[in-house]
Amino acid sequence: MKTPLQPISADEEVISPIEPDELPPDPVPTAQQLRDMQHHDNSQEKFPIVGLGGSAGSVVALEKFFRNMSLDSGIAFVVVMHLVPDQPSNMAQVLQQITPMPVAEAADGVKVRPNHVYIIPPDRDMSILHGTLLLFAPTQPRGKRLPIDFFFQSLAKDARERAICVILSGLGTDGTIGLKMVMENFGMVMVQAPDTAEYDSMPRSAVATEFVDYVLPAEQLPAKLLEYVHKPLMERPRREVAESASKPAHALQKIFILIRAQTGHDFSFYKRNTVFRRIERRMNSHQISEFTHYVRYLQENPMEVEALFRELLIGVTKFFRDKEAFDHLKLRLLPVLRTKPVDSTIRVWAPGCSTGEEAYSLAMTLLEALDGVDPGRHLSIQIFATDINAEGIDFARAGLYAANIEADVSPARLERFFQKIDGHYQIRKEVRDTVIFALHNLNKDAPFTKLDVVCCRNLLIYLSAELQKNIIPVFHYALNPGGILFLGPSENLTGFQELFQPLDVKWKISRRSETSAPLSRIVNFPFSLTRQTAASFSAASTMHPASPRKDGPFASLVQKMLLRTYTPPAVVINARGEILYVNGRTGRYLEPAPGLGGMNLFEMAREDLNFELSSLVHKANSTRQDAVADNVRVKTETGYQLLRITVKYLEETDTLSGLLLVVFEDQPTPRRVRLSKASSGAGLSKDAVVASLEKELQYTKRRLQTTIEEMESSVEELKSTNEELQSANEELQSTNEEAMTNKEEMQSLNEELMTLNMQYLSKTEELSMAANDMKNLLDATEIATIFLDNDMVIKRFTPSVGRIIKLLPSDAGRPITHFASTLRHENLAADIQQVLQRLVGIESNIQTTTGEWYAMRILPYRTLDNYISGTVITFTDITGLKKLEARLQETSRFVESIIETVREPLVVLDQHLHVITISRSFAQAFEVKVEAVRNLSLAKLNDGAWNQPELRHQLQSLLENQEAEFDGLRLALQLPGRPGQVAHVYGRRIMSDGHETSQLLLGIERIEAV
Repeated sequence: MKTPLQPISADEEVISPIEPDELPPDPVPTAQQLRDMQHHDNSQEKFPIVGLGGSAGSVVALEKFFRNMSLDSGIAFVVVMHLVPDQPSNMAQVLQQITPMPVAEAADGVKVRPNHVYIIPPDRDMSILHGTLLLFAPTQPRGKRLPIDFFFQSLAKDARERAICVILSGLGTDGTIGLKMVMENFGMVMVQAPDTAEYDSMPRSAVATEFVDYVLPAEQLPAKLLEYVHKPLMERPRREVAESASKPAHALQKIFILIRAQTGHDFSFYKRNTVFRRIERRMNSHQISEFTHYVRYLQENPMEVEALFRELLIGVTKFFRDKEAFDHLKLRLLPVLRTKPVDSTIRVWAPGCSTGEEAYSLAMTLLEALDGVDPGRHLSIQIFATDINAEGIDFARAGLYAANIEADVSPARLERFFQKIDGHYQIRKEVRDTVIFALHNLNKDAPFTKLDVVCCRNLLIYLSAELQKNIIPVFHYALNPGGILFLGPSENLTGFQELFQPLDVKWKISRRSETSAPLSRIVNFPFSLTRQTAASFSAASTMHPASPRKDGPFASLVQKMLLRTYTPPAVVINARGEILYVNGRTGRYLEPAPGLGGMNLFEMAREDLNFELSSLVHKANSTRQDAVADNVRVKTETGYQLLRITVKYLEETDTLSGLLLVVFEDQPTPRRVRLSKASSGAGLSKDAVVASLEKELQYTKRRLQTTIEEMESSVEELKSTNEELQSANEELQSTNEEAMTNKEEMQSLNEELMTLNMQYLSKTEELSMAANDMKNLLDATEIATIFLDNDMVIKRFTPSVGRIIKLLPSDAGRPITHFASTLRHENLAADIQQVLQRLVGIESNIQTTTGEWYAMRILPYRTLDNYISGTVITFTDITGLKKLEARLQETSRFVESIIETVREPLVVLDQHLHVITISRSFAQAFEVKVEAVRNLSLAKLNDGAWNQPELRHQLQSLLENQEAEFDGLRLALQLPGRPGQVAHVYGRRIMSDGHETSQLLLGIERIEAV
């Protein structure tokens, strides 16, 4: 037989499946069931969400962070930065080059997914609701916006314990308020080490809050983040039994003892999960894994006890937290203020005030509310703001707050209630004088009394239910009749609805009811109330719900006499039978119950009345109509008395609505009944006794039948629920097995992806290095280069192109034919088309309109796989070469003119002994023409007459050595058709500006006939 499933507690975090051997064979699910299961799993998917906030210098920190973050961490990342509002952001492209995770600029309504990165767009505020990013147009002026705080606060409320915030480099204090809310909702806070940040203002402001889990360099944050995510806080023990070897049974009590011994404060009534979380945060900061070791560490380090004490305080607050709640509070305060006597004081208590923001918010709200009251009433304000944290009280007394409160306080309030001093906001004296700050322990110190308002927001959520049961009656006791209780949105008055009347259910604003707190609750106050207890007991017996009349003592005495004489004894009770009001003498029908005193009708009723009272109260409460029983017999000191008991359901006013009035009226009692014995049938006829017994039997049968039907219905519902849970458990078991298989496959795939990723990373680094080399090469050569595609559209170009074609970086993507150039060349487009068609390069020298010369080359752009993907145009500056060429030509012409005018026969030769030019006298002497002998070899001049070894040897020596010049070389020349001659020649190396050239001068001193 299978063991039925036990109901699952709402605060349990892990559902342990039934062992496989206890389950029947898994049924084959249908396609629809599989779709439903998939939809259910997707809808219930939970994953951590990391918000990264940064400002100036945060780009470098983000690069270091994402370079060290794994691809499959299972975390969603949202980056919130201070961006220039009127310029597009390329942050997504920058981070995409760093991380293989998908990076995108956030869009309105996008659902965040794990292993994705989302970037805030420029000029937008961003929040998150149910895992969906929402964008808002900013309402604050530029320079006062706090987009990081705005997002962190919404992230804390939406993701709660799954929220993680990271503060990186930046100026200002943005993110400080948001991280406090993340911490309050049991999230985790990380900060870049200030000494590693380019701008350390934001990290230092975050660290100063003392609500930071880890302070590390940006490159070390991912490892610590993954360690935290993979070791989440699982189910904590609810009882004092050992959860594990690392968390023994009494370690927590020992920690409480150490804190109480040093600080005087007892945290044993705080919620267990909250305490464990805060202790574990401190343990993680010291790398301590076992509770026993941490207890020892606390014993040896008193400063750590102080640090843990501050950690447990959870001092998270801000101005006008839940602004709409304070607006509603102001509306509810107006009637209270208008009914206050002239020259009276409005008394307010704000326990758990932390650093004073909430107390000052109350003061400002009251001052604004007084604007709507007659100024002639002269009401004053007195606010008691208390806390157990001495440092927080000192901070609140100073009333000096950072400039980031502009996000929470309206400009009008800043102008009226604050004054700006050195970049901070100081509370004005008129507000400061209304608040009295003091150290006070709500759990053991006496409360403030005669209050008009008690504001205790987001304090009770950290306290155990037992401590809340003690504190809520304290608030009721401290408030004046009609006083207002203002709680946090997550707090309630469960079990104390009769003490307070709700005014605003959403924002937890309630009014104190006239009902007195029962004696059994008053005696549990955490402070001595001996005097008040007696007074309350007396009031519970005699006080009327209505306020006492002011007609004087005579009218009061008459009223009391009439009530005592002509009104039957009665009590007012609630549905549980607790007596709230007593009228007249009820001692004949009620008597104190033995043991600890309690004002409960069913416990105090005499034995003979138990059945009838229980029946009548049940009937009146269920039908909401009056219930009457006649001839009910009760034993008195003078004998038995017949009664009429009437239970009336009250609906007249809001204060009495839902209460019951129980009236005892004596009926005429025959003498034989009054004097009868204690036997059940004495004094009554047999038929009356039988009728009474039958009546009681019928009632019992009806109650029994109803109980049986309710039990059967509950059993059926439990069976149905058990079957559903068992089916769900089987599905979970099957899904778990599939998940384990998928996990192994994913691990294998992940290893392959990691290998592939490393290869891609290596290729990316190589490509990046090659791109850097290419850029530096192009910049170093200063060659103007344009890359075009097959449609003559510009893909990229070097900066040097700007001297020829005025191109800007934004012109990439436009056809080159759209731009005018300075080239004196009208066929550039035709040349490009020719290269694309023939795949043959073109080279030409082109002059610009400014007089510069460029060697233009147009070549096909070939990819590595020999695919033509456009053209490459290069322009090499040859202006200097052109100028040198012109100078050389001019010099050559000048030399030639000199040579032509000299009288001696001269020949100018190059390094190959070819004739460059000859003088006119040489041409006449040897009968040759100047134009005919140019570029002619000396050996062929005059049909080889000058081809003599000795001359050739001398000239070669002169080319090799400048000092080998010669004079008076005698050559025998045999010219065609002429008699033999002897020429005396000399040779010189031609010099230019003191530097040798490769040209030779051959001169003839004289010519002799043979």
